[in-house]
Amino acid sequence: MNFHILSLFPEMVLGGLATSITGRAMKQGKLNIEAVDIRDFSKDRNKRVDDYTYGGGAGMLMQAQPVYDAWESVAKKIAQNSVTKTFPGDCSKKVRTIYVTPQGTPFSQAMAEDFAKEEELVILCGHYEGIDERVLEEIVTDYVSIGDYVLTGGELAAMVIVDAVSRLVPGVLHNEVSAETESFHGNLLEYPQYSRPSVWHEKEVPAILLTGNQKEIDKWRREQAVLRTRQRRPDLFRTYCRLEKIKEALCTEKLLHTDMIAAIDRGSAKVVFWKKEEILLYDLQTDIYYHTNLSQSSRQSFLQGFVMEENDVLSKHPCNCLVLHQQKFVKRAELLFELKKTMSCNQVVYTRHEKAPVSGLYRPDGKCMPNGLVIKQLTKEHAKLVSEAYLTMDKEYVEERILSGAMIGAFVEEKMLGFCGNHNDGEIGMLYVYPDYRRQKVAKALVTYLINQKLDTGQVPFGQIVDTNESSRKLAEGLGMYTSKTQLYWLEKKENA
Repeated sequence: MNFHILSLFPEMVLGGLATSITGRAMKQGKLNIEAVDIRDFSKDRNKRVDDYTYGGGAGMLMQAQPVYDAWESVAKKIAQNSVTKTFPGDCSKKVRTIYVTPQGTPFSQAMAEDFAKEEELVILCGHYEGIDERVLEEIVTDYVSIGDYVLTGGELAAMVIVDAVSRLVPGVLHNEVSAETESFHGNLLEYPQYSRPSVWHEKEVPAILLTGNQKEIDKWRREQAVLRTRQRRPDLFRTYCRLEKIKEALCTEKLLHTDMIAAIDRGSAKVVFWKKEEILLYDLQTDIYYHTNLSQSSRQSFLQGFVMEENDVLSKHPCNCLVLHQQKFVKRAELLFELKKTMSCNQVVYTRHEKAPVSGLYRPDGKCMPNGLVIKQLTKEHAKLVSEAYLTMDKEYVEERILSGAMIGAFVEEKMLGFCGNHNDGEIGMLYVYPDYRRQKVAKALVTYLINQKLDTGQVPFGQIVDTNESSRKLAEGLGMYTSKTQLYWLEKKENA
């Protein structure tokens, strides 16, 4: 990912970001952070970039010309590396440009996840009393605030945004920490944590953490997270309570709605509509909408008279992908959102809390089996091999999943026998075993590994199997997974279908 920061103090930005995780990612080529000095584009012989404001008032204002020229230089550079090469004529629609200002929308984790989807991100840092409104109107796409206070300049705010977005870029965090299990996960703050010594300043570590009973420890941590959120962030707590009520309703048909429940548990679900038994959620992480109507008898739906322009979520995030959980709403949704049904499938869910047995499949310690088989995480070097074999997903998506640490492979002496992974919506999928190695329990080993991996992180293992995939259905049933009685339906934009 490439960050382009327009600033009057570029050395301040680079000095702060060239260390720790972002600095390491820059050295490894995972991130590129460019600081552009706005003064270099001033036409004044003294490199002046500010002037008095029209209408009077205290303070100086940054002029439009040097800001625009600095921005345009970046836009042209991006254009040269772009496949479309439509710049600079229509670059305002192509370059995501953030202006950091107290007047902006409060920065959030959801916003960071949205920005992380961009390949190029421009951040404009203001100074003095601000920037000439005319250039802001021309180049800015997002006005963002990191808090209700005033700083001397936008550099510190820009660094905050870069840091938060960077850790969501595939490959930046490695296995050191997980962006999926940090603060705000599941709309809850993190639980309190402790390290050695067990007694410090006469304060003891909570006894439950010393028992080794992981089930009870997880329960305690969840309770503490709820309590801390209620005390410190009542706004988050209200959202959490609302989604928990929706989750409770979805659990009346848990197998069918595991995908929606998983989005809530990830903390990425946003409520678009909820009335009685009808629910529409939007997943900020995947850009997928989920709809269900829990009423068995009603054929009526808000979809009948829904006006997209009146909904804040849909106005910001157009519906390009929708998952329906009842067939009776497919035709209406296709017309309303201009979508086309691309797949119908059953949900398969591993409902046990105990891990699946691995005897004869793989060794949990990562060492080779007697036959030489070992399961390990895939790296970028495997991307080409995987994308050539698994043709149902585009290469960019496959590489993103690999860089996110979401895919594993079965190997014998460095030769890949097959692979499997977690989709960005949390489901197990992308299973493929090379023809010469089928019927040798390779697929079973891969899926079992991912099931147990999910259980280790407190997730519910699930997948989705299309009607025609009989072998995957038998594999899932053989592993003790339960199948939903009814199907769910994927709808996508017609041009993407």
